[in-house]
Amino acid sequence: MIIILTMFLLGMLFGFIGAGGAGFVIAVLTVFFSVPIHMALGTSLAAMAFTSVSGAYSHYREGNTHLKIGLIVGGFAAAGSFGGAKLAAVIPGGSLHWLTAGMLFLSAFLLFVKLFFLKDTSKLIDEKNHIIWMKSIFLGLLAGVLSGTFGIGSAPFIQIGLMILLNLTIRQSVGTTMLVIVPLAIGGGIGYFSEGFIDFFLLLKVLIGTACGAYLGAKFTNIVPKPVLKSAIILTPTAAAVLLLF
Repeated sequence: MIIILTMFLLGMLFGFIGAGGAGFVIAVLTVFFSVPIHMALGTSLAAMAFTSVSGAYSHYREGNTHLKIGLIVGGFAAAGSFGGAKLAAVIPGGSLHWLTAGMLFLSAFLLFVKLFFLKDTSKLIDEKNHIIWMKSIFLGLLAGVLSGTFGIGSAPFIQIGLMILLNLTIRQSVGTTMLVIVPLAIGGGIGYFSEGFIDFFLLLKVLIGTACGAYLGAKFTNIVPKPVLKSAIILTPTAAAVLLLF
């Protein structure tokens, strides 16, 4: 019950900021519940596929999702994530621990620069522009490889890409990222499963908590002031990285 309750609280946070939350789940499982790093990576990434479904549906109902871009980015992210999971299997656990923490710190820094120092570049998207779809494919592959290799959902990288490359608003990037994470996590989960790095009983407990929490948390994205949303998006991967260093 302790794991389920902890995951419910984390799920509310993930739904609110539009993240699958694999990085935070990995940190909590390894630090507080002594789960081996590879097993934590595989289990959290697989759980994220189910967690993100409830959050993505809720964001879609709230009008925060660009469906076409989400599906294209997500489809290619799934392929990249599967390959990344195979790569992670050959990286030593100690090195992977530090690399995952480093990626979380980097994602938080990039989000901080984008949200607080760069101008809002959001605009209407020309869906007939082939450059838009090429950027979507590139973003999907990049996010997928990062997610599969380091076990993180790479939500910050996806959100940055959606805002900078594809000119979505912050709320659109939050909702669309939740959609992207669904196929991304499925691809990575299959990759980790093929390497024997998923604990199904632990997966069930993580799922019960995070899926329920994510649906509820998504309801607050349009209610809470933007400065609070921006701060939460940045502080979440930072806190996960700090935990992994202990």
